[in-house]
Amino acid sequence: MKKLISKEEAARLIGSNMTVAVGGVGSYGAPETLLQALADRFEEEGLPRDLTVTSTISPGDNSKNNVGFNRIAKKGLIDTIIAAHFMIPQLIADMIGKNEIAAYPIPLGVMLHLYDAIAGHKPALVTNVGLKTYADPRQEACKANQKTKDQGREIVELINIGGQETLAYKTFDIDACFIRGYAADENGNITLDHSATGDMGFDIAAATHNTGGIVIAEVRRVVKNGSLNPRNVKIPAGIVDYVVIADEDKYQQGYAAAYRPELSGDITVPVDGLKPMDMSNRKIIARRGAMELVPDCVINLGIGIASGIGSVANEEGIASTLSLEYGALGGVPVEGVGFGAAANAEAILDMSNVFHLYDGGFLSKTFLGLAEADGSGNVNASKFGTKFTGPGGFIDISQNTKDVCFVGTFTAGGLKEEVRDGKLVIIEEGRQNKFIKNVQQITFSGEYANTAGQKVMYITERAVFKLTDAGLMLTEIAPGIDLEKDILAHMEFKPIISKDLKLMDEAIFRDEPMGLKDMLSLVPNDEAELTA
Repeated sequence: MKKLISKEEAARLIGSNMTVAVGGVGSYGAPETLLQALADRFEEEGLPRDLTVTSTISPGDNSKNNVGFNRIAKKGLIDTIIAAHFMIPQLIADMIGKNEIAAYPIPLGVMLHLYDAIAGHKPALVTNVGLKTYADPRQEACKANQKTKDQGREIVELINIGGQETLAYKTFDIDACFIRGYAADENGNITLDHSATGDMGFDIAAATHNTGGIVIAEVRRVVKNGSLNPRNVKIPAGIVDYVVIADEDKYQQGYAAAYRPELSGDITVPVDGLKPMDMSNRKIIARRGAMELVPDCVINLGIGIASGIGSVANEEGIASTLSLEYGALGGVPVEGVGFGAAANAEAILDMSNVFHLYDGGFLSKTFLGLAEADGSGNVNASKFGTKFTGPGGFIDISQNTKDVCFVGTFTAGGLKEEVRDGKLVIIEEGRQNKFIKNVQQITFSGEYANTAGQKVMYITERAVFKLTDAGLMLTEIAPGIDLEKDILAHMEFKPIISKDLKLMDEAIFRDEPMGLKDMLSLVPNDEAELTA
């Protein structure tokens, strides 16, 4: 096979100051053998140096383990990173926080579509995604730290088309890429068998090849020409320069498991009924969020507390279809390290296509985490002190979904609560206020949402707010909660108080199921859309 080379030879193809794109997304699909070979060469030779690395959700397992981008988190090896999320490989996030490498956090859908624009030799990707957020040049222009600002590089520009403001994310050439497949034939055609997420390897390979770069693919095995089903070939030989056989101990479907066939659609497995959540502030929030569902809707759930809404919907017998930005449509989502995949999915779409659907309003609703919010309705989900996590798909999803619900506890840091006799009781208040005067960074813009006519809610265990043109309005409080002592005293701004301030539905605070399916069935779909 003419294109087959060793991992060491592949690493020597990467020169200093190159821009290198890397496949994989979060816990899945990283070219581990190639990344380690690059790290080994740097340790031995001090080369290459000062790379610009670009990716989607930077590969990692939410730790400092030697996996994913943690393998190449070495001072001098990387100068700049352009990606949608940095925190999953924690060593990379640490380097950004210490100002050791420059970082440009690009919204996930934008990053994927930017690869398409690069492949098509377009000067920029034009989109509204990011307007009025930190990505907007009038704010931070996607610059994560001082080192990034010092580069003087402008990766995004505010432009006007037909009287409408929009953003142009500038394309750039890619000198080389590392991608991962499952099998390659002798010509270099590559399949993605056993993949638990949608494909982005083609997008990266096409962008690299079409700008004159070197495409290096890591695979598990090489097979004879003619033995691959052409429909399974996702990356054609014409855009592949070299193939490397992966080290057996480094090839896994994902960091949570070596191979779960139900995640890649290779088999369907029985799924036991989910155990109902125990009563807690997390369940209270999930229940109140589930009251915003419309039967047979398509929803996206963020990680953390938002994922509990799926559990409540299952307990209450409410039909909904979950869409994950990593590609899975339907099925049962994986939590923890394996987040991003789903067992028994109905379909696994290419990630670029997922965001084409999202950008066009495919989702009925989205439920996303509430880390910080201010009086204008802005939400921060991307920067905390010196920790710059990046937005992932947060901006794309929140700006392009008609109904948005942010969910989270009212305070954070040691918060202890319980339910007694159908009332919420605060045992120990959290140390950190989450409703603050000004968020550290704008990942979601209340101003943009109002202009776009979005319906936005902020749901906590003790208070529910909605976004109005004048700012956040408090609309509901939990039974047992004192408005002044338990809510307003822990907010750094005074919200608008609804003239029709209500108690949250008492059914939320009972141990038994709420009967939510019957409640929703009494509301016609058109009315439900208005009230949800």
